[in-house]
Amino acid sequence: MKRFAALYRELDASTSSRDKQAALQRYLREAPAEDAAWAVYFLAGGKPRQIVPTALLRTMARETAGLPEWLFEESYQAVGDLAETVALLLPPGTEAVERGLADWLLHHLLPLRGQPPDVQAAALHSVWQQLPDDQRFICIKLITGGFRVGVSRLQVTQALATVAGVSTQRVAQRLMGYTHVGALPTAAVYEALVVPESVAETNQKTSGQPYPFFLAHPLNEPLERFDELLGSPTDWQVEWKWDGIRAQLVRRAGQTWLWSRGEELVTDRFPELSALGDALPDGTVIDGEIVVWRDGQPQPFAELQRRIGRKTLGAKLLREVPVVLLAYDLLETEGNDLREQTQQTRRAQLDALVAEMNHPQLIASPMLQGDSWVELSEQREAARQMGTEGFMLKQRSALYGVGRTRSVGTWWKWKIDPFSVDAVLIYAQRGHGRRASLYSDYTFAVWNAPPGTERRQLVPFAKAYSGLTDAEMAKVDAIIRKTTVESFGPVRSVRPTLVFELGFEGIARSTRHKSGIAVRFPRMLRWREDKPVDEADTLQTLAALMPGAASAISP
Repeated sequence: MKRFAALYRELDASTSSRDKQAALQRYLREAPAEDAAWAVYFLAGGKPRQIVPTALLRTMARETAGLPEWLFEESYQAVGDLAETVALLLPPGTEAVERGLADWLLHHLLPLRGQPPDVQAAALHSVWQQLPDDQRFICIKLITGGFRVGVSRLQVTQALATVAGVSTQRVAQRLMGYTHVGALPTAAVYEALVVPESVAETNQKTSGQPYPFFLAHPLNEPLERFDELLGSPTDWQVEWKWDGIRAQLVRRAGQTWLWSRGEELVTDRFPELSALGDALPDGTVIDGEIVVWRDGQPQPFAELQRRIGRKTLGAKLLREVPVVLLAYDLLETEGNDLREQTQQTRRAQLDALVAEMNHPQLIASPMLQGDSWVELSEQREAARQMGTEGFMLKQRSALYGVGRTRSVGTWWKWKIDPFSVDAVLIYAQRGHGRRASLYSDYTFAVWNAPPGTERRQLVPFAKAYSGLTDAEMAKVDAIIRKTTVESFGPVRSVRPTLVFELGFEGIARSTRHKSGIAVRFPRMLRWREDKPVDEADTLQTLAALMPGAASAISP
């Protein structure tokens, strides 16, 4: 743990990519393989399920530090990070023990999951006695599943590639599935990341391993600059940007695997796509989007969430929420890696495969045509009616890269402008990190009826914390402190005085929200200091934004 804590300090203290690379490579070369296995897991984004309930962790820390509850809470609000608060408040340990990262996790932390509270409490007390402050901080981060540090998965991949002496692309593929929530990193698993490339790996015909996903860059330039920046539309493959789950369907050695972009194996969640995979020729890998498809149209993402959130999939749910794979790339055929071929060539082979298969769960993502960017922009206006987020622009000459890169060609996501409404701030909570001392996380509401209606009320419908400048955030924080009506733990209820324009990517009906509405990716577009609270929007305004919705929603 000492070596991993030192690596964390180095990474956290530096903004230099070169210094971070040096620290990562040094650690990977020096650490035992069993420790390096877990370090890569956490640094590449792995998050195991929480080991000990947060409530027990807080209680234990407060009692061990001998603090009243109000003082612990005030300390937490001032610091803004639970692990850091606990590490700062605990008295010094008295039984220092040096163990490796893997030893701590496998024999002292992970076994606590699911144990009775008294067993967990006694174990936590023992762990805290054996660790110095800096290692306690890391330990608590691992317990809560909140470990983060300023390195990207790509930086970790590059460090592993350098240490192993193999290509970044090969390491990226080996890492697919490494950070899955059910993964158990071991020395053998880590050593498989850094072994020399073998002939069997180059021609992997039996592995269910997917390829690293090629990702798109956001395109936020004005339309007038498209000709200058992108050239002719004929150089680009234009498709809808679907609102589903990005996935790769892998068929090898008589078996089928379905991987999400989040590196989760979801084959059992989509049995109809597993059956599709079983019908594919051996040695086939398709990149596409899982969407709910009904009456020849994609359905809102909220429909797909009905499938994601269920532990069991009954026949009724499978009938009501049917899915397809909207295929837009072919990465492997007859066991041959196609990623070094151009986008245009891969797409032609994909279209031929889809036509040959003629399978109801496999649909080629439609391509759009236009003589100019202006003409394509006009077609893009139909995105919401289509249930999509805009366009994907894929360079016809592009190879299939790794992650968000432009070295082999480019993909762009040209999204439509967000929905927007004017909403009222009614609750506020302190932020985290550098915003720990500010009220920066807000709950917004709209009116349940038009102006002049008797017993008109504000109904909460969204939370947002991004979009304001630091200066605006400081001004809002001061107003929140002056207009607080009541406090509920870390949350303050405020007198409704502030109106903000909120933007969001999607909207759907929801039985889980008081408003009857759920929005996707809400953020603050601007502070409407010019708008009175009474003129904020209503539930009826939100209802009118839903695809095909004409009727109002009752609270």
